Amino acid sequence: MLNSGIFYIIINLAVKFSYMLVRELIVPGPESENLMNNMNQKNLSCEELLIIIDSISDGVFAVDTELKITFLNKAAERITGYTAEEAMGRPCKEIFRSNICESHCALKETMATKKPVVNRPVCMTNKAGRRVPISISSALLIDLEGRIIGGVETFRDLDLVEKLRKDFAARYQMEDIISRDKKMLEMFKILPTIAESDSTVLIEGETGTGKELVARALHSLSSRKKEAFVDINCGALPDTLLESELFGYVAGAFTDAKKSKKGRFALAEKGTLFLDEIADISAAMQVKLLRVLQEKSYMPLGATKAKQTDVRIIAASNRELESLVANDEFRRDLYYRINVVKLVIPPLRERKGDIPLLADHFIGCFNRLRKKDIAGITPPALNLIMKHDFPGNVRELENIIEHAFVISPGGVIRPEHLPEYLHGRQAIPAIEIAASMEEMESLFILSALKRNNWSRKDTARELGIHTSTLYRKIRKLKLKVPSSES
Repeated sequence: MLNSGIFYIIINLAVKFSYMLVRELIVPGPESENLMNNMNQKNLSCEELLIIIDSISDGVFAVDTELKITFLNKAAERITGYTAEEAMGRPCKEIFRSNICESHCALKETMATKKPVVNRPVCMTNKAGRRVPISISSALLIDLEGRIIGGVETFRDLDLVEKLRKDFAARYQMEDIISRDKKMLEMFKILPTIAESDSTVLIEGETGTGKELVARALHSLSSRKKEAFVDINCGALPDTLLESELFGYVAGAFTDAKKSKKGRFALAEKGTLFLDEIADISAAMQVKLLRVLQEKSYMPLGATKAKQTDVRIIAASNRELESLVANDEFRRDLYYRINVVKLVIPPLRERKGDIPLLADHFIGCFNRLRKKDIAGITPPALNLIMKHDFPGNVRELENIIEHAFVISPGGVIRPEHLPEYLHGRQAIPAIEIAASMEEMESLFILSALKRNNWSRKDTARELGIHTSTLYRKIRKLKLKVPSSES
């Protein structure tokens, strides 16, 4: 039986590693804070400490210097399928049967280097023979005389983490669009209503903000969802080619037209046609498009008879069409035809609270695409990303995460895995050398406060904790922050 001092060490490590494993999902609240405060103030018995450690949702086990199990908590029993009685005294590799047991054992590494392993994704095989993805952290167990007496490892079932992520993301997702920004959430509310109508929609927003995703969401939520969604970038084609792409042509219409070809209007019949970068089409092309919208018909090149069309039009522009109309750069009558309903997507720099959500989403996508097992992004790396202005918006963030996937060997995304141009914008270099969990937490909270213009209320909402808990943390960590009324 382990003594109360060792139990105390194990609980400390378990709570800390639990925070580090899923910091991006669950920020420690008053429960974990009160747990540690109560433990500091009371001389708890082994039985009381056992109750506490069994209440932790992460698996926790301890080993002696020969890597034989000396302790297993309830969560570890549930994840591995072995009872504490079955596991006690057996080599940990017989219980966990993970893909790193023989070659890269985390506990062996920790005992050899005296350095903890944090958030390493591995795969273990439970008692029933099912492979379970887990994320592990390990640390030394040292007695009061400073001697190494074993190690402790905490681990979390990543299947559960993935479920938590999906449940969390579902609250902030509309089709393939992910956001928790107030303006975006307001748009989420009205998208289904807009989708139900057949009215033309204009989507404005900077390049890379996700205009096409919004257009696809409108199509998916509409009665036309079983028909085709066809898109075309109007700014990428010269007039002659754009006209044939939109309206098609008949055989013999020009020299190389050996057979007829359907245009995008025909391909999108009874479905949705997405006209991207509509601001870039010429004045002559604007006239032809206006005629189609007015008459609901078009003339393929070389044809002698017009074709009727039943297509829902969604247009998009990375420039403000209203200002182009004012400068006589875009036809006013066409503008009013396409601007029946207008949606404006804010740039990523104005909704930086979305960055952790989006980064987590892209990590999941690239894990599936590249068959990797990246568990997440470290606070120092996230801090670097949060300081960037993102002129390329969401598309740029996706490219940053993809770059990290190419560079990172696995585990988690760290600052060194990010593109070089981000490193010149680091505003809090001390976060790279955070010497303790307390220092890391201080820097993390300061970063969140700065993002929210020092508003305690907004910061607490972003972190998912009560405002009073945030105030307690500020006092406890002795953070120097400007006064704030909110």
